[in-house]
Amino acid sequence: MSELRVLISDDDVMIRDVLKDVLDAESDIAVVAVAADVDEAIRLAEHHRPTVAVLDVRMPGGGGARAAREIARRSPGTAILAFSAYADRASIAGLAAAGVTEYLVKGAPNTAIVEAVRRLGRQPPS
Repeated sequence: MSELRVLISDDDVMIRDVLKDVLDAESDIAVVAVAADVDEAIRLAEHHRPTVAVLDVRMPGGGGARAAREIARRSPGTAILAFSAYADRASIAGLAAAGVTEYLVKGAPNTAIVEAVRRLGRQPPS
């Protein structure tokens, strides 16, 4: 089975570092890019064409919904996982409409994050 290539985008450096460490520790997952804002996430997704993009919902440059829409358009084979402190229905519905495949709330166990990345990475591209 091929390695799952992941892009992480969050405006909090500590979250980015922890996610990168957690995912890179898995033998079948490689973090290929890390972004701090929406524009950087879009640029890196277009360049690296990751299997999965893990996006913070609220970050500079238009938020996760804008990033999800643009990544879905520019890298259509990339599955999108929203990772946020916010779990309200309006945020989740808006992200689903923007192309987010799955939604996890920050504070989820590391195993849940790894499982979500694997699940998304193994789905056939839409």
